[in-house]
Amino acid sequence: MSASRSETTDARGPEGPEPDPEAKAGAVAADEAERDAAGSDLLAALLDGMDAALCAFDAHGVITHWNREAERILGWSAEEAVGRQGFAGWAVRSADADDVQARLMAVMDTPGRQVDEFALLRKDGGRVLIRTQSAGMRGTDGKPVGVYSAFSEVHEQIDLERSIALSEALFDDASWGVVLVDVDLRPTVVNSYAARALGSGRTAVLGRPLGELVIQGVEELEAALHHVLAEGAPKSPTELWVTVRTPEGDRRRCWRSGFLRLASPLAEEPVPLGVGWMFQDSTDAKRAAQEADRLRFRSSQLHRAGRAAVECEDPMEAATVYLDFALAGFADHALIDLVVGEPYAGSFSSAPDVPVRLVRAVATPAGGGSGPSTQVSAGGIPVRYAVGHPALQAMDRTGSVRASAPAGAAPSPTWATSRQWPADAVHALCTVLRSRGRSLGVVTFLRGASRAAFERPDAVYAEDVTVRVAASLDLSRALPDDEV
Repeated sequence: MSASRSETTDARGPEGPEPDPEAKAGAVAADEAERDAAGSDLLAALLDGMDAALCAFDAHGVITHWNREAERILGWSAEEAVGRQGFAGWAVRSADADDVQARLMAVMDTPGRQVDEFALLRKDGGRVLIRTQSAGMRGTDGKPVGVYSAFSEVHEQIDLERSIALSEALFDDASWGVVLVDVDLRPTVVNSYAARALGSGRTAVLGRPLGELVIQGVEELEAALHHVLAEGAPKSPTELWVTVRTPEGDRRRCWRSGFLRLASPLAEEPVPLGVGWMFQDSTDAKRAAQEADRLRFRSSQLHRAGRAAVECEDPMEAATVYLDFALAGFADHALIDLVVGEPYAGSFSSAPDVPVRLVRAVATPAGGGSGPSTQVSAGGIPVRYAVGHPALQAMDRTGSVRASAPAGAAPSPTWATSRQWPADAVHALCTVLRSRGRSLGVVTFLRGASRAAFERPDAVYAEDVTVRVAASLDLSRALPDDEV
């Protein structure tokens, strides 16, 4: 009995009876069949999800695969196409069938891809010109087993090629700047024009915050980009004034900009990819237009001032009228200081023993505020101008002198008050009053911190105003007191 028990134990083994080989082979076959089915389902899903039409032929020219895009273009379903011998008799004209079949199957024995164009027939009888990219398929033994061909309508392919060509042209030699900005407002692609405008190379600006590229005006630029991401592109171009740092120094530029919101074409709902920013440097044209507007306005002011001054019986009043009209859009304050005694015909520097004594005659606006100019009754006491004062320099040079407070976060009021000017003055322009070859005094125009410093064109305009003021003041001196 013990021997029998031992034989039974040996037969079963320590872990039970051995599996049946036939059952094991069946299980393996079932697993392989399941994997093949899953692979076929995956292949079918991939083919149907492609944006391009695709069909495949075996080595004998029989169609083995046909996806949904091919069905959309030609109208023939996969059930109608798979299993057919080429396109003859249904998808191509009989006269063209042999040529089309030969061109498609010829690629099976050649390396690489082959591009062809030919006309196919739709199911509804219409013809469509397609462009194909075909390549041969080889089996595990390296022998040709068929051909696959991806195709699309020629006009769609041409549209795609145009889009690619446009993108390459924009980012190569466009005559305006093109920048692609991601949702974090960092440049991802820039063209040569934009790189030059930003004062750097095309790769050096990529991924950097805009604040590192634009010194002033970056807030307005980022606000525009945020608006485009949230609301879409504006209907008209936008002019942005910015200051950029370049190897030649900081430059103030005007960029006429247009924006486009970029969205992914592959998502079911629009997903913002960033902003396409296109701009052109319009600084020179903008400044020229501003200068023309400024000259036109100033000419109009001088004309209006002349019309108003001729109606004044008192020449001194006419002089103040010129100042009132000149201040509009030009300065915040104006002062007239007249020479004590007789006007001097020569240069004050040529006679150092003769002191320059100036008396404040007119101040406008009155009391440092807004209002018409007024004559100042100071009792003939000269203003206390220190040596080197801009007004004295203008008298010495018989010309114009510009001055500005030292640059800083907050201009000191002592700079103006020490020069006998209103405390809010930051920029000054002094022009000498000349009439009949004599210096009558000085006109001083003053600007506050909110305005830019006086420039050479401003001095030219101030001199035009001063000539008219000097003529009125000279007439006031020439007339007897009882006639004034």
